[in-house]
Amino acid sequence: MVDETLPINYPYQPPVGFHFRVEFDLPDAGDQDIRFREVSGLSMELEEETLNEGGENRFAHKLPVRGRYPDLVLKRGLIRDSAVAKWLRDAFQNPITVPFVLPTTIWVTLLNDAHEPLETYTVLNAWPKKWTLSDFNAESSDYVVETLELAYSYFRVN
Repeated sequence: MVDETLPINYPYQPPVGFHFRVEFDLPDAGDQDIRFREVSGLSMELEEETLNEGGENRFAHKLPVRGRYPDLVLKRGLIRDSAVAKWLRDAFQNPITVPFVLPTTIWVTLLNDAHEPLETYTVLNAWPKKWTLSDFNAESSDYVVETLELAYSYFRVN
């Protein structure tokens, strides 16, 4: 896919956003656990604190305090037998046998046209916060889509 707005001899083409994979650091995670149709929430923001200037009412200083990361949202067609599905069931349905939610590391990798990694986003200490299933509708032929909303500590770009 070539960006028609750039000159032909332009040396860089931005990567496409539809060629990626998502990997979970879970036992028995397989090929079906890397296939997602959408990833959102990879953003970071610095919180700020405002300090008013003492004796000079015209000035206020804004200082960075800490990073803030929104929830990671993953969407895929419903897959019943997978390591990710088991991890979700353990978190939501077995709070007695699994007394705590096991956080995991997730790698979201943007791929080039040769299926090689361009950039990897390492999401640390992710845990399931919400699981949603798409509506069932007899008048539509849409696939059943599950949405995973995951809280996490932070991510780094590798």
